[in-house]
Amino acid sequence: QAGSALEPAPDALEGTVVTAPDVVTPHTSTDRRRRVSNAAVIAICALVTVMEGYNLIVYGAVVPLLLADRGLGIGPGTAGIVGSLVYVGMLVGALSAGVLGDRLGRQPVLAVSVSLFLLGAVWAAVAGGAVGLGGARLLAGLGVGGAVSSALAMARDHAPRHRSSLTVTITMAGIPVGGTLAALVGMYVLPRFGWRPMFAVGAVLTALILLVVLAVRLGERPSVPAGARRASLGALFTRRRALVALLITAAAAPNMFTWFGLNTWMTEAMAQLDYPLTSALLFAMTLTLGAIAGSFLTAGWADRWGPAKVGVVTAACTVAGLGGIALGIRWTPLLVLCIALMGMGGHTTINLINSAASILFPEHLRGTAIGWTNSSSYLGAIGPAMGGLVLSAGFGPYGVFALYGASALVCLVIMTCFAVRTRHEL
Repeated sequence: QAGSALEPAPDALEGTVVTAPDVVTPHTSTDRRRRVSNAAVIAICALVTVMEGYNLIVYGAVVPLLLADRGLGIGPGTAGIVGSLVYVGMLVGALSAGVLGDRLGRQPVLAVSVSLFLLGAVWAAVAGGAVGLGGARLLAGLGVGGAVSSALAMARDHAPRHRSSLTVTITMAGIPVGGTLAALVGMYVLPRFGWRPMFAVGAVLTALILLVVLAVRLGERPSVPAGARRASLGALFTRRRALVALLITAAAAPNMFTWFGLNTWMTEAMAQLDYPLTSALLFAMTLTLGAIAGSFLTAGWADRWGPAKVGVVTAACTVAGLGGIALGIRWTPLLVLCIALMGMGGHTTINLINSAASILFPEHLRGTAIGWTNSSSYLGAIGPAMGGLVLSAGFGPYGVFALYGASALVCLVIMTCFAVRTRHEL
């Protein structure tokens, strides 16, 4: 199990931004489940996020068929609203799971969260209309949001020393891997069987992961140092921490407005540019593959130079990729490069913000801080809805890319401010 580390003094916690210990201190426990190694804990957390990614991104893959299914009666505007509901659920799930994980233990909160997005996938597979599908996505969002925060905090607790960004990257890489899996499954399933089996596949795979989470012992409840404040949102806003927490929100929200919107509308936007469905799905897969490659490419840099500084570079990649597409690039190699840059920037930037939060706040607040980061990012949940409104208003796919380009530019400006503010702590 993880080795011990020294906790900062309570007065330091209240007066300054503190670097958290690299590994959680284990507690005695009567839990008789098999204890697994630090590497195994991180691997299990990554598997959880793979299924989170599948259940999250599968909706974007099925949007064209939802619009074509006359029995559902869903138009672009409604599809955008339904797409946004999952992120509303994620906001609530991440915020509550972060605090509960710090207070009650990460593993039970993780198990409940995985159960919720399993139920959401089952409901979506049998939904008969927009209301049912929206409810299913909201429930799935509660589970995905809670599981992201719990898995990230748990993996970070078991991270090797000076490898926090790499550990966050490995864990969060599961989301685009799950998205890639959704695209690959969709290329076979959608033309042959329609959209419902896509959610059913996600439910079956999620059930298998849930069994693993329940079968082994993944960690202990973090201890609270003497004199330190118990985990709560208020504990994030003491003295110098407050500005850091606010900058996290200001950077994460527009970044994920862009990323969530692209995940929902990339396939449909490329289809409206007269690419066949298979090619449009390949472009969507390029987006997620760019996210995976970019995350691992930058993780080592972040551990060396600091996640905030590298986050400025990745945010600039998003702006560059969207700018190229908004200019109307159609030459396939350059188009693929722009999409890969968008994936690298959108996903990697939130990884780096999460990594920064895990360092800037002490261990007993780590889950709360990561929950705050993720819930802040889910303020970008209106991204898919706004993209749907842009399409409904007749601005077409280039209007969608211009919208997300503007939000990416806002993120770049705030990330620069964040890097300057935390240059001495990271």
